[in-house]
Amino acid sequence: MTYHQERRGRPGASTRYRKKEKPRFAITAEVRVEHVSYDAATDGMFPLVTNDREMTPAEVLAAYRYQTNLEWRNHMLQGPQEVAPVSLNHAHRIEALMLCHCLAMLTEALLEREIRTTMKSEGLSAIPLYPELRDCPTPSAPRILEIFNGVQRHHLVDEGQIVGVFDPKLTPLQGQVLDLLHVPVDAYRSASPA
Repeated sequence: MTYHQERRGRPGASTRYRKKEKPRFAITAEVRVEHVSYDAATDGMFPLVTNDREMTPAEVLAAYRYQTNLEWRNHMLQGPQEVAPVSLNHAHRIEALMLCHCLAMLTEALLEREIRTTMKSEGLSAIPLYPELRDCPTPSAPRILEIFNGVQRHHLVDEGQIVGVFDPKLTPLQGQVLDLLHVPVDAYRSASPA
């Protein structure tokens, strides 16, 4: 609370003052016992809502838990495939572009399933796909394809004729991955030029 003169000038014996009060707020906390007991009873529980009337509660929970697999595929679109907004004027072009991306996602899923199934059948718990040849228990398609980045075949051409073919030299890891994917190593070798 502060006091100020009502009028300007020097204060004297008859000067009147005006009292000015400024409210100050304070915060207090109070525990609401009924809310705490309700929260304690429902802690760790959340509702699952669906419009499918045929599913049992266990099936709804199983569908919810499978959601992370779908989100992983969505991540593949935004990550390795780098799907971004594009300026296409016709809907059929957008559909065709998305079809290409969906086919690429399907190919990635098949690669992953094939290598993981073969690893399981051969009793392999992991293969050294990570940097520094660290073990990878669940190989992903981008990681599988990354180890083949530097694979190249060179053709020596003289006056329009192929005189020599230099096939890529595959590493033991690349050979192992091709074996797990049931891809013959000969696919990386060319027939000798005629």
